[in-house]
Amino acid sequence: MVSDLNTPKVHSAKLVIASVASLLLLAALDQTIVSTALPTIVADLGGLSQLSWVVTAYILASTVASPIYGKLGDLYGRRNIVYLSVSIFLLGSTLCGVAQTMPFLIFARAVQGIGGGGLFVLALAVVGDVIEPRDRGKVQGVFAAIFSISSVIGPLVGGIFVQSFSWHWIFFINVPIGVAALVAFAISFPGSTTRTKRKIDWLGAISLSFALSMLTLFASLGAHGGSWVSAWGALLLGMTVVSTAVFIWAEGRAQEPILPLSLFKINVFWVCNVISFISGVCMLGAITYFPLYLQLAQGTSPTMSGLQLIPLTIGIVTTSTLAGIYMGKTGRYTVLAKFGMVLLALGGIATTLLTKDTSVLRFSVTILLIGLGMGFIFPILSTAVQNAVPKSQLGTATAAPILFRQIGGSLAVSAFGAIFVSRMGTAMTSSGIDMGPISISELGPQSMAIIPQDMRGVVGDAVVFALHPSYWIITCLAIIGIGFAFKLHEIPLSNRKVAKSE
Repeated sequence: MVSDLNTPKVHSAKLVIASVASLLLLAALDQTIVSTALPTIVADLGGLSQLSWVVTAYILASTVASPIYGKLGDLYGRRNIVYLSVSIFLLGSTLCGVAQTMPFLIFARAVQGIGGGGLFVLALAVVGDVIEPRDRGKVQGVFAAIFSISSVIGPLVGGIFVQSFSWHWIFFINVPIGVAALVAFAISFPGSTTRTKRKIDWLGAISLSFALSMLTLFASLGAHGGSWVSAWGALLLGMTVVSTAVFIWAEGRAQEPILPLSLFKINVFWVCNVISFISGVCMLGAITYFPLYLQLAQGTSPTMSGLQLIPLTIGIVTTSTLAGIYMGKTGRYTVLAKFGMVLLALGGIATTLLTKDTSVLRFSVTILLIGLGMGFIFPILSTAVQNAVPKSQLGTATAAPILFRQIGGSLAVSAFGAIFVSRMGTAMTSSGIDMGPISISELGPQSMAIIPQDMRGVVGDAVVFALHPSYWIITCLAIIGIGFAFKLHEIPLSNRKVAKSE
């Protein structure tokens, strides 16, 4: 068992893993649990143009927070930082549960995301603290399975709560689960008694946060009546470039940089981050809008749309388990990245062929391919990176793939939301059909139920038309990802060595 400042003698490694797995489940669940509830939330609170921000606010906040938590964990030990992260997450969950307006819900989701970003990073970093390199693949495989299960449990639980109770309960349920997991973690993972005064890279943290925020705002312009090719678009893009330059300047001079630039000289580090970005676009970009396709284009209920995503989870659970076993036995991982990206590309191609009349079997095969690809990819990213960097930078390096995956997901949800809203409006306007008192911003399962049958077909065609560009983007990025998978170098997991600069 590994031991350092962040790894005091634990009472039970299994209990530690179980507790952080529960926390990871909560963080992952809240990226997807709102997906099937989104049409209902929008119909209740109003504002289709703000739909993507219910998801984006959480992803963006967790993206901004993740590298900060990773560095704080390295500097001060992970136990107290876990407490801070969970407390903020549960506060945000409670605020989401009591939300009565869309702007307040978006704000509460941001608070929740600030806590959730820490759960992702700290959970994976703790694995590096208590599990040896060769065995981390198995645990990361379990965590990948948890993440994938959440992608289906989330929409399913969200659908059940919407139909049987209220969408507010999809957030309240986090509180008892989070408290129980935190108690188990506190018992099994004692804090370090060593305390060292460190200087935090606040300039790097602030400039990175600002750059990511401006980039996400730019990506979401089209969903809020704006345009990417406009004065506002140019301003946001310019602010992104300037703040990114400030971040790079700050990291080159900081005593304890949030994201050390020297790590990007390591092939495994930067290639895994690129693959993580692509997987974030593909995973979160697809999952967020699959329920809209199922509910609005095919007319399924929120609960059934959640159930129809089960093949995605089956795929991820299957291949993530196999990937963990393979890495444990061989210490290798590059072949998994190659297989994963190829399957993901095939799944992306299949999504471009979806129509409002696509059969359940064909849809299931499509998302199964995506799941199989993701299952191969997820376990290797953190495992490979942790094996390639110095132990003193474990938390920081662990945060990086999560950061890039979250950036990809945040940009995808925002940009795809902008594309969807714009093309949906164009399609409905060109159809020339009067929907009466129901506006596009109020479309949801309830409103679809009272729309005449012939009009439902028009709406279904419009939804498919609005989503297709996003599916092509996913496909193209996955194909590009295949090339990066072949560029990934391999450092056998049996050895705990620092990678050479390449």
